[in-house]
Amino acid sequence: MGSKEVKVRNTTLAGGKPTVCSALVGKNEAELLEQAETVVTKQPDVVEWRVDFFEKINDFDAVVNTASSLRSKLGDLPLIFTIRSIKEGGQEIPLDERAKVELLKKVCETKSADLIDYEVENEKEAIKDIQQAAQHHDVKLILSFHDFNETPSEKEMLNKLEKASSYKADIGKLAVMPNNMSNVLSVLQITENAHNDLDIPVITMSMGADGALTRLVAWKFGSALTFAVGSKSSAPGQIPIEVVKQLEGYLSDDS
Repeated sequence: MGSKEVKVRNTTLAGGKPTVCSALVGKNEAELLEQAETVVTKQPDVVEWRVDFFEKINDFDAVVNTASSLRSKLGDLPLIFTIRSIKEGGQEIPLDERAKVELLKKVCETKSADLIDYEVENEKEAIKDIQQAAQHHDVKLILSFHDFNETPSEKEMLNKLEKASSYKADIGKLAVMPNNMSNVLSVLQITENAHNDLDIPVITMSMGADGALTRLVAWKFGSALTFAVGSKSSAPGQIPIEVVKQLEGYLSDDS
């Protein structure tokens, strides 16, 4: 098995053990804090803020201040800061790519989050800029790929995770949409391959109703994190955190 792991606060991200993340998708600080309060009671291991839903995303001070408020509300839970691009399933935002990079760098510089998620298919120079800021301020970088239309070939999917590794991301992430159950099996297969062969942890999932299976069992194949609904869903196929945690209890070695 791959031995690489990433420790963030008191949470270790490594394949082979159940670790659950819930997303916050509020439009403003009040909504986000209300969602965070609900989520915290359900005891996820990690929380993600999907900032592309935030109405004041073009006000960098408002973003940082809101992140600080969330940080206080979440206690010692690690926070992932994500501005998902519209081409990979995110919301439309009033920032161009250069402004988005500057915001992500500011979040690193102010240590407003513990991890940054940025798409691996972005320009290499943009990734390098964010990575330098992240490393300098001890923020972890997730390089991700999402396809909401189909499941690429196993070779293509593995290439995305290998690319994240070659860019020296802390974690590689892959989320794709299945058209049949064979696609779901392909995701589990490349999860195991990547977990065994790459030198970074990977987060993988198949989306939609058919792909929901991977959100429950992909950690058995080496995925370092699964996403479950704590307050509001952020992607198709997410399952309530209570269900995920209950089933993971049955699947764990110490159950």
